[in-house]
Amino acid sequence: MADITKSTILNAIKRLNDQNLNLNSLTLNSILKIVQSSDSLTVDLSIPELPADGSFDKNIIADAIKKEFPSLNEIHLNIQTKISTAAPHQHQKKEAILPGVKNTIAVASGKGGVGKSTVAVNLAVALAKDGARVGLIDADIYGPSVPLMLGIKEQPKVVKTEKGMHLVPLQAFNIKVISIGLLVDDQAPIIWRGPMASGAIKQFMSDVEWGKLDYLVFDLPPGTGDIQLTLVQTIPLTGAVIVTTPQEVSLVDARKALKMFERVNVPVLGVIENMSYFIAPDTGNRYDIFGTGGGEKVSAELKLPFLGGIPIDPRIREGGDKGKPIVYDIPDSNESNIILNISRKLIEQVNIRNQTLSGKVEILLGDDD
Repeated sequence: MADITKSTILNAIKRLNDQNLNLNSLTLNSILKIVQSSDSLTVDLSIPELPADGSFDKNIIADAIKKEFPSLNEIHLNIQTKISTAAPHQHQKKEAILPGVKNTIAVASGKGGVGKSTVAVNLAVALAKDGARVGLIDADIYGPSVPLMLGIKEQPKVVKTEKGMHLVPLQAFNIKVISIGLLVDDQAPIIWRGPMASGAIKQFMSDVEWGKLDYLVFDLPPGTGDIQLTLVQTIPLTGAVIVTTPQEVSLVDARKALKMFERVNVPVLGVIENMSYFIAPDTGNRYDIFGTGGGEKVSAELKLPFLGGIPIDPRIREGGDKGKPIVYDIPDSNESNIILNISRKLIEQVNIRNQTLSGKVEILLGDDD
C-alpha cells in the first residue's frame, strides 16, 4: 500500500469519474490538511465548485480514498468550496450599466435597528475572504455607516475615462466601497428630497469604476421607499437578502420588505436573523433576549431559505465601531464562522437562482424600455 501523502490522496480522488465534479482543477494545494490517527484519516479538501442543487455526496470521495488505503476504517472529509465561481446573472440591462459585475445582491430590512449594515459589511468581507471579487455600495444615503464600519476616512478619487469622469471606489479588507459618507462632511446631515437620493444611487452604479466583480452588495436603507424602488427599476437585481431579528415587531416589517421585492420581481434569496441569542461568557448559558425562532418562522411561512442566525456578541459591535469587521478581526471566533457559513449558503442560492432562470427572459416591473 502506498504511503498516505497529499500526492497519493490526490491521485485517489482524481480516479473518480463523476460528471458533477470538476476534479481536473484539483492540485496538491487543494488538500489543505491531512491528519492520520491509527486507522482513521481526516482530510481538509478545497474544491472550486460544487453542484448548487445539493446533489453532491462527499461520501464518494471518502470511499475513493478508503479504496486506495484499505487499512483505514474511518475517513473524515471536510470540504471547503470557493464561492467566487458562482454563475453570473445574465441580463442585457445589467450588462449595460454594470458590465463587469456578475451578480448584484441587496441587503435589506423592513425596519431600522436590526443590524442590517453590520450584516452587509461582514457578508461582503466574508465573500472576499472566500476568494470572491466584491464591491459594496452604501445605499443608505441618509444614514451612511459603512465608512465607519470599515475604517475608511479618505475621499475617492475622480478619474477621466472614455465615458467621462468616474469615481474610483476605495478599498478595505479586499472589497471595493463607495458611500455618500465618503463624499460629504461626516458631521453634515444629508437633507435631500427623494429624487436627489435616488440620483446618487444611480451614480454609484453608473459613474463608479467597479471593474470586474463577482458580487456587488447594496446596503439598503430600512423600509420600502424611493431608494429601494430606484434600485430595482434601474438594474435587475440578482436577488435580495432580508435581515430581521427574532421579535414579532421586526418580523412584521420583514414581511413587508419581502412582499415589496416580490411585487417588483426581485427574488428573495433568503432570510438572516440577527441578534438571535446571547451566550453569557462567564456561564455559557444561552439567553433568547429578543425571542426565538422568528427568522425560521417567517422563512417557513414565506417558503424562503433560512440562511442562519447571528448571535449577539459585543465583539461584533466593537468591530463595527473600530472599523474592523469581526470576520476579519477575529476569524476563528464562532460568530465569524457563522457569518462565513451564511455567506456560502447565500451564494448557493445565487447559483440556484441563476441556473433556474438561465435561458429565460426576465421582465423588470417599472421598465418602459
